[in-house]
Amino acid sequence: MSKRFIAKSPWILHLHGGGCNGCDIEILSLFTPRYDVERLGCLLKNNPRHADVILVTGPITKQVKDMLKMVYEQVLDPKVVVAVGTCAMGGGVFVEERFGNYAIEGSADKVVPVDVYIPGCPPRPETIMYGIRVALEKLSGKD
Repeated sequence: MSKRFIAKSPWILHLHGGGCNGCDIEILSLFTPRYDVERLGCLLKNNPRHADVILVTGPITKQVKDMLKMVYEQVLDPKVVVAVGTCAMGGGVFVEERFGNYAIEGSADKVVPVDVYIPGCPPRPETIMYGIRVALEKLSGKD
């Protein structure tokens, strides 16, 4: 499959690392009629072998860490990882700096290489759409 085809019709895998599900609700609202990213060719897939873009939300827990690595390895190249929200970027409110948290591994970039960061708690759907567009530019090689 060529880079050009993927950049026009990306298939998205959503992986939740743990947390409050605020970012998950915003991602799912992208596929409702109000934002309708399917008209842009984006499809939500549940199989890593069919995905081009991985959207990671929430802080990465120790239970999810190995699963995230396995999913990342199953996605075919070229692939892009997008960290959505403050928790995926740095652990958010779930990481206590002074005492630490025994269940939280931290941000997504501690486990897999992240290409695009989308800040916010939770980020607005428009911001997530912009992040997906930046990810598509990386897939097509327009860096």
